[in-house]
Amino acid sequence: MGKKGIIHTLETFGLVDGPGVRTVVFLKGCRMRCKYCHNPDTWCGEGEQKTAEELFSQVRRYKTYWRNNGGITVSGGEPLLQSEFVTEFFTLAHKEGISTALDTAGEPFSTDSEYLEKFDRLMNVTDLVLLDLKIMNEEEHIELTGKSNKNILEMAGYLSDKGKKMWIRHVLVPGITDDENDLRKMREFISSLKTVERVEILPYHTLGLMKWRDLGIDYPLEGVPAPTQEQVNRAKELLGL
Repeated sequence: MGKKGIIHTLETFGLVDGPGVRTVVFLKGCRMRCKYCHNPDTWCGEGEQKTAEELFSQVRRYKTYWRNNGGITVSGGEPLLQSEFVTEFFTLAHKEGISTALDTAGEPFSTDSEYLEKFDRLMNVTDLVLLDLKIMNEEEHIELTGKSNKNILEMAGYLSDKGKKMWIRHVLVPGITDDENDLRKMREFISSLKTVERVEILPYHTLGLMKWRDLGIDYPLEGVPAPTQEQVNRAKELLGL
């Protein structure tokens, strides 16, 4: 015990990152550069550091909010870049019977045996994985995020084979992640997974635009509108929701 994590912020009363009311811990560091990212300030892996014990002591103050169906969610950035820290943190939560959820895009996942050993330790203390599937076409995924999605899809299959509960999340961006053929392929892929409990459409928004400007980074989706309700409904239909 004692490994330090790099913390961005806490959300004490989260309602959309897992079941029930949850305290959401946002970690820093991400290797993806998603064009619609609403937290570009988490990309850099530098910032306030805490041990798992220090962080747990802080978040457990909000335990009364969680009641019977809430708990803790760790998000990012990309929490898998700090998997050993998250393992320590979730281990402390599990000792007190607290529900744990991991919100990830899966980019660091590898089938390398050494990586899988660490990943399995984390999964042993993770009750739910919220997995962000952005787009199925690999070339378009690289264009959108800067990274391949092959290992991300492998991770979904691995979690399914291991019996790990998943929620799949998809950010709907008009003209980018709403291609009907791609959504049909996503539906087919999700249907092949055995442990998906829920699929969510997250409509694209521009609430993070000011963060890009504050960081002096050109926003690549300038002028792209939020999806209409009709577009959201069509995506749900294509994903079988």
